[in-house]
Order: sequence, then structure tokens, then C-alpha cells
Amino acid sequence: MNESLKIFANDLKNSFKDLVPIILVVAFFQIAIIGAVPENLTSIIIGLFIVAIGLALFIRGLELGIFPIGEGLATDFAKKGSLFWLLLFAFLIGFSTTVAEPALIAIADKAAAISDGRIDSFYLRMTVALSVGFAIALGTLRILLGHPIHYYIVAGYILVVAITFFAPKEIIGLAYDSGGVTTSTVTVPLVAALGIGLASSIKGRNPVIDGFGLIAFASLTPMIFVQIYGIIVYAIADADVTTTVESVQAVIATYNFNFLDTLLELVSVIRDIAPILIVIFFFQYIIIKKPVAHLHKIITGIVMVIFGLYAFIVGLEMGLFPIGESIAFQLTTMQNNLLIYLFAFLIGFSTTMAEPSLLAIAIKAEEISDGNIKQTNLRVAVAIGVAVGIALGAYRLVAGDPIHYYIIVGYIAVIILTQFTPKHIVPIAYDSGGVTTSTVTVPLVAALGLGLAQNIEGRDPLIDGFGLIAFASLFPIISVMGYGIFAQINQKTTKEKS
Repeated sequence: MNESLKIFANDLKNSFKDLVPIILVVAFFQIAIIGAVPENLTSIIIGLFIVAIGLALFIRGLELGIFPIGEGLATDFAKKGSLFWLLLFAFLIGFSTTVAEPALIAIADKAAAISDGRIDSFYLRMTVALSVGFAIALGTLRILLGHPIHYYIVAGYILVVAITFFAPKEIIGLAYDSGGVTTSTVTVPLVAALGIGLASSIKGRNPVIDGFGLIAFASLTPMIFVQIYGIIVYAIADADVTTTVESVQAVIATYNFNFLDTLLELVSVIRDIAPILIVIFFFQYIIIKKPVAHLHKIITGIVMVIFGLYAFIVGLEMGLFPIGESIAFQLTTMQNNLLIYLFAFLIGFSTTMAEPSLLAIAIKAEEISDGNIKQTNLRVAVAIGVAVGIALGAYRLVAGDPIHYYIIVGYIAVIILTQFTPKHIVPIAYDSGGVTTSTVTVPLVAALGLGLAQNIEGRDPLIDGFGLIAFASLFPIISVMGYGIFAQINQKTTKEKS
């Protein structure tokens, strides 16, 4: 018991440390730039404390429950040798974890409201969920076949760009964003555990090189599927839909904290995780026909994940979302572009450092690389990429440039860097783009993009307001590859000197 308390106390200390950058950024902009102390300061402080507790519970729950059961299932499937059941499991995990993903629901609802219903929220979510299910199944097949991941990713980039030239301009930003909101705080650890478990169980596979990459597939395929969905929707639509100011204001309105809503949030978290658990235990007991090892620890871990994620979300709604969205919206009305870029950069960096999905992946990367990949270095590299991406995305929105020009140049940079990046870094770099835009980042980034599009003359929120999440997903891939190349050069230089 004492040992468990010590571990949790250390997790809690690390959680508070992760939140410090967010607190400093928000405090600086609220006091120095906006020039006012927020009225609900006590609520904000309590909310941030709850966030830290939730993050600590979540990480400990992953270690106890999600990682072991995911890796155990992968090992059992490898032993069973049934390709059909393994690919079906991979598809259902991808579909079930995406269809109820809160970040996806938020973006789909925003798109439906802004387009006045032309883009249907339900069909958009189903399109994305099907694409993620397909992606996880395809990524699993790649691990089994032992194909290099960059063949698939580069082909996917080419397909995304090719379809872009046929897709309606109203859907492009949304399609690019959809790739960044599909991988949730629960999906990422489970999918990573599946990939690493498979790669560890198959002879000739390397867990670092082959085990990562499933998240990259889940971030790429939605961009293709949603653009095709947009082509179909706009081909059969017969009326022009204009975006009203009221519809934009409605979707960027700040959160109002309510105790009853927090209880409903717990129900929502359980509802989001339930499909995942149903799929896992169905395949474990009905298909694999084997009891779960250390079931009490697994259940304890799952309960900790549920309450950790619940506390995390409630704390965000009390502490970060209201003030963050308020600052984002006020900055868009101040007519000072440099402040907007600075806020975009700093909020991108600080929220990414506190992102649970990234933390989970970084911990796993350090573990299976025997410490060669340092979790802190990886997280900082990803956070820098997100910061640069969101700042550049904000500039693109202010300048009014078409989004696909930037994305195409980014893809070209990724393809070139892939040739020079150490092999063990490439799959992790691809995955890093999918773990940066989740519970913390999406609401703030969406509010900033829609706020800018509403307040800058000549911008359409549906065409220009989306896209920041896509930048936040693309540039971490570049920054992590850069980190890998730098680390390799540094290692060679050290060897030559010794």
C-alpha cells in the first residue's frame, strides 16, 4: 500500500510539472495582454488541481490495465494464427474507439452547425470511424507482412494530395483536421499496445521499428475518406449554404461549469470506453477462449483510467477551457497578429506537454527502446512541432492562403526527412502526429481557428476556420524526425571524440 502511494505521489508530482507551462502561458496572456484577473480564479485553480489528479490516475491505470491487456491480446492472436479474427479485432477496435470519440463529436457538431446541416454530424462521424477501423486493420496487416511503414505512409500522402484537387474547398480543412481528432486518450495506448505486442510476438519483427505506426494509419485514412465524403455530399447538394455569424458564435461559446454536467460527464466517459471493453472481453473470452491474467489488476487499472479521464475532463472544463477559449476569442478581436501567433505557439507547446496520449506513447517508447529514446526529449520535440504548426496555421488563416499548399510542402518535407531519419525513429515520428491533438488541444485550437475566421474580413469559417488541427498533426512528424537526425549526428560525434 505504501509503495502504491509513493508511486501515485510521484505521478501526481509529474502531472503538476506538466501543467506548469499551461498555467504560465494562460496567466501571462490573461494578466499582461488582456489586462484583467479572471473572475472565476478559485474555480480555475481547483480545476487545474483536479486535472493533475486525473492525469496521475490515468497514467497509473494505463500501466495496470490497458497496456497489459492490449499486449496480452496481441500475443494470444499471434499464437492463435487466425488472420481473419485478428484483422476483425483490429477493425472493431478502430471503429469502436472512434465513433464515440469526444473530440471527433465536437468537431463534427461544429462542422454541421457552421454548414447549416449540409455536412451531417452523424454521417461524418461514421465516415471517420470506418476509416480508422480500416486503418488499424491495414496497419496490423503491415506488421504481419513486415513491410516498411514509409511505403504505406508516402502512398497515403500522395493519395490525400491527389484527392484534394477534386474535393470541394469547404471540406478540405475539415478533412485534414479529421485525421488529428480520431486518436483519443484511450485509443492511443490500446492501439500502441496492440502493435507493440504483435511485433514482440512475431519472429523477425522489431517492437520499436514495427510496433509503432498504427496511430499514423489512423491519422492518415480519415483525410482520404472525409474528402471522398465531401465530394459526394457537395455533388448531390443543390442549395448554397452560407455560414452565419450566429452559428460560429454558438460553436465557440465557452463552457459553463455545472455540477450535474460533471456527473453526466462520468456517464459519457463510461459510454466512450464501454465499446472498447466489450470488444476486448468478447475476443478474449469468446475467440481466444482464455481468461484474462491478473484480472483484478486489469479491472483496477480500467477503473483508474475511467476516473482519471473523468477527473481530467472535469478539471479542464472548470479550469482551462473557459479561460483558454476566452483568451483565444479576445485575441482575435485585438487586431494584433503577432500576439495571435505568439499565443498559438505557446498554447500549442504547453498543452502538448500535458497531453495524456503523448505521455502514454513516450513512456512506452522509452520502455521498449531500453532508454535510447528519452520520453522527455520526445515530448519536447513533439511539443515544438505542435507549437510551430499551430502558429504557422494561424498565419495561414490570417494571410488567407489555401491550406493544401502548406500541407503539400509539409508532406514533401516528411518524405525527404524519412530518407535520413534513423529507422527506429520513423514509425514513432509518424505516430506522434496522431497523439498531439486530443482532450486538451482540440477545443482550444478549434476555438482559435473559428474565432480568427469570424473576425478577419473575407474569411469563411467553414473554409478557413478548420485546419489548425491538421498543422498540429503534421509538424510534430517533422520535428521528431529532426530530433532523431540530430541525436544520430550527436551520437556519431561523441563516438569519434572518444
